[in-house]
Amino acid sequence: MNKSVFILPVIVVVIAAIMSSLFIVDEREKALVLRFGRVVQVQEDPGIGFRVPFIDQVVTYDDRIISIDMEAQEVIPDDDRRLIIDAFARYRISDVVQFRQATGAGGEQAKAVADRRLEDILRAATREVLGSVSSGDILSTDRTALMLRIRNGSFSEASSLGLTLIDVRLKRTDLPTENLAETFRRMVSEREREAEDERARGREAAQRIRAQADRTVIELVSDAGRLARIAEGEADAQRNAIFAEAYGQDPEFFQFYRSLEAYGKAIGTGNARLVLSPDHEFFDYLRNENGTAAGE
Repeated sequence: MNKSVFILPVIVVVIAAIMSSLFIVDEREKALVLRFGRVVQVQEDPGIGFRVPFIDQVVTYDDRIISIDMEAQEVIPDDDRRLIIDAFARYRISDVVQFRQATGAGGEQAKAVADRRLEDILRAATREVLGSVSSGDILSTDRTALMLRIRNGSFSEASSLGLTLIDVRLKRTDLPTENLAETFRRMVSEREREAEDERARGREAAQRIRAQADRTVIELVSDAGRLARIAEGEADAQRNAIFAEAYGQDPEFFQFYRSLEAYGKAIGTGNARLVLSPDHEFFDYLRNENGTAAGE
């Protein structure tokens, strides 16, 4: 009975010591075993770990990918148009010992310290990268190269904290409130200038088309006139050939025909007045056989 009284407390103490020497590392965590503030063991794999009871301290750190939302900051691109940048980054604790040395804390306190220091690094890199490009490049939809430059520019300093910087993203890019009116006015002016340029090019094209059309009309009219004169000349030549042939067959009849044509042109209108001698040859076919004028 007396032995059991002494054995039971010993067993309890042993069990308590064993239990206090064991710790469990979750699959989402990494753990450090500290002895008087000095790292004596690193537990990165999930499972059960051991420590010296009442002497060693176990500090855990998140092994998942952690996001950090940066406060909006103002940057000035190389065209001096101020922009408000809102970004976030994702990182992971890759070297837990170095992370402990850089932050000097554990758990949420260490995360808060790391977030603050990493944000300072990212803000400096963001100002440097975005300050070397134009606002048009920053406001464009394809900003992958800029985000990669910010990440690469911050990678080495983040590594000194025991962190692996996975990526940096620009969530939103805005103009300062006081610059909106000026920017809008500038955009309107640019669009008006582009519209005027388009109208000027349109007027130039219209003038060129009209000149081409006028030249085409002149060429067509000239060609048509030339063809008409050729046809008229050929017709006159054919008519003269017919007259010549008729004259050769009966000169007297041809002379009579030409005289009738002359009478029709001279007195056929009814109000013609001729001042000629009565014995003029023009009246040869208007005289009787005895030489007197017809109607005497």
